[in-house]
Amino acid sequence: MKKISLFCDGSSLGNPGAGGYCAILRYGDKEKIISGGQACATNNQMELLAVIEGLAALKEPCDVTLISDSSYVIRGINEWLDGWRRKAFVKVKNPELWQRYLSVAKPHRVQGIWVKGHAGHLENETCDKIAKEEALKIQSTESTLCKKD
Repeated sequence: MKKISLFCDGSSLGNPGAGGYCAILRYGDKEKIISGGQACATNNQMELLAVIEGLAALKEPCDVTLISDSSYVIRGINEWLDGWRRKAFVKVKNPELWQRYLSVAKPHRVQGIWVKGHAGHLENETCDKIAKEEALKIQSTESTLCKKD
């Protein structure tokens, strides 16, 4: 299996609000940046969507080291996911996204590593910047406000 590094981050302006995400895939000296956003999302949704979109871009089974500043994503993957599956995602936030994660992660071996955000980690800082830019693009083009329940 190819060894891949997946750096990711998400952003939400308003939480919920305009959201953006970024994933950087690295294999050897090759990199691919994947980014996008949604009009109404939470920060955790964008953090998880960055992982999903990054994994979905892989064309073959890989050994993936996921690096994120989201303890929600890292602990979800490394610690909580098996229990959530056993309980059929009852009382779990973002169950649709977690089920999408399971689908795209299935062919891969994924190990999450948490890094402190805004602490100078180059790839994390890059992902943070791009995710915020994506959220700002959506915020500036959307005429409707995100409903806060």
